[in-house]
Amino acid sequence: MNYANATVILADGAFPETPKVLEILRSAKRVIACDGAARTVAQWGREPDWIAGDFDSLDKNLQELWADRMLHISEQDTNDLNKAFCCALKMISPGEPLLLLGATGKREDHTIGNIGWLKEFAMQYANVQIITDNGVFLPVLQSGSFPCRPGQAISIFNPNPLPLQVTSDGLKYPLNALALSCWWTATLNVALGNTFSLQFDNSNGPLIIFMAKL
Repeated sequence: MNYANATVILADGAFPETPKVLEILRSAKRVIACDGAARTVAQWGREPDWIAGDFDSLDKNLQELWADRMLHISEQDTNDLNKAFCCALKMISPGEPLLLLGATGKREDHTIGNIGWLKEFAMQYANVQIITDNGVFLPVLQSGSFPCRPGQAISIFNPNPLPLQVTSDGLKYPLNALALSCWWTATLNVALGNTFSLQFDNSNGPLIIFMAKL
């Protein structure tokens, strides 16, 4: 994905630290902060363009300061990342990169939940990723080839409730119609060249790939 001209959703997990991820945040077309992350990104040096959530984690004085950019969603059935995603869909142009930062770290339950949300997001908007200091979570909606680096660590997850058969090419440990029935089944693989490919029945749901480092 080309990260230029991207919209960034900043969740209230671990704030980015690596130069490449911070540059994505710095150069973003717009930053939509989940309410707890708004103060953190402003202290770092960029005020959020929009703030989405129920505002239970944002100081009252900041709510008053940023009153013109608050997107208040009071329902409690979803988390602030989902609320920010719904707001982003109303702002972005078709095909524009939508990058989720700060979606991992701090709490493991939030991390797992946010990765689970990535599948739901991809079903509504394909050009979405979670980016961390350690790599990228990429939703894959259909079979295809993916650019990589020789030796790059690759893990493949099936977030769907039923097993999904996957065949690979270009990975150190080939998948030959392997049924991915548990989250760990196809983790900790390695790319052999500059691309690898996956084949699967996309009617049974998307995959999520983790590719280490940008």
